[in-house]
Amino acid sequence: MRGEARLGDFLKARRSQLRPDDVDMPTYGERRRVPGLRREELALLAGVSVSYYTRLEQGHSLSASPEVLDAIAGALQLDDTERLHLHALARPVKRASRRRLAPERISEATEQLLDALVAVPAVVLGRGSDVLEWNRLGHALFAGHLDFQSARSPSQRPNMAKLVFLDPHTRELYADWPSKARAVVGNLRLMVVQHPDDIALHELLGELSAKSSIFASMWADHRVKPCATAAYEMNHPLVGALTVVQQTLNNGPGPNIVVATTQARSSSQAALALLAGATSSVTPAQAGDRVSTS
Repeated sequence: MRGEARLGDFLKARRSQLRPDDVDMPTYGERRRVPGLRREELALLAGVSVSYYTRLEQGHSLSASPEVLDAIAGALQLDDTERLHLHALARPVKRASRRRLAPERISEATEQLLDALVAVPAVVLGRGSDVLEWNRLGHALFAGHLDFQSARSPSQRPNMAKLVFLDPHTRELYADWPSKARAVVGNLRLMVVQHPDDIALHELLGELSAKSSIFASMWADHRVKPCATAAYEMNHPLVGALTVVQQTLNNGPGPNIVVATTQARSSSQAALALLAGATSSVTPAQAGDRVSTS
């Protein structure tokens, strides 16, 4: 999809999600054909002409200044992440054909970090949520029903987005599954803007849209959300209920490390320790037996 179309779709979707009451706009009891704001109402809130805003929505202009974009973001009540996403959508991009990028790899330093995080579940995710590597506890917490070695083969790597939407085990793992699903969708939206030419990423979106009507519906909302830090209540088949804080560690471009922590001296910490004990039968040699990808 062209940049102009992505910008227009984003603006239309977010405008339709705002109600007049959300922005204290009087309706004088009139019957409205659609519940969201009209173009002229949004333009008034942003302080731009209706014709100019209409051109933005229709994809006829990508020349909006940062000040105008900030005004539109304010009118749409976007948060900081969404505002930056709006700016990214409005930037002209070079016309480049989609291509299949080389398989992602993790560095030796990341491998060493995974080995050090013995008591902390950790997973390394690529730009499209492919599992590039995980430690034993990360595997046991998030996908113990899958082969541990599968992450080490580019053709067999699990994909966390697919697991969340298409795998019954993962769906049952999250007590508030819709919250996790929305976070996955929001993060994928950010990835698409950052990697518009990645054919594998677009194939992933096509597969998820075709196989999950819920994904398709969430994708149409145009919500963006980085998977930075979030607490999730989980129902693990081996250790029962526990609440973990999932944090994404990113030190620049490249794969992200997702870790899960629990509150000190809590029942969740005890459950995670129990899960760690269940994986302790794996010898250190096995745990460190990686195929070097650096």
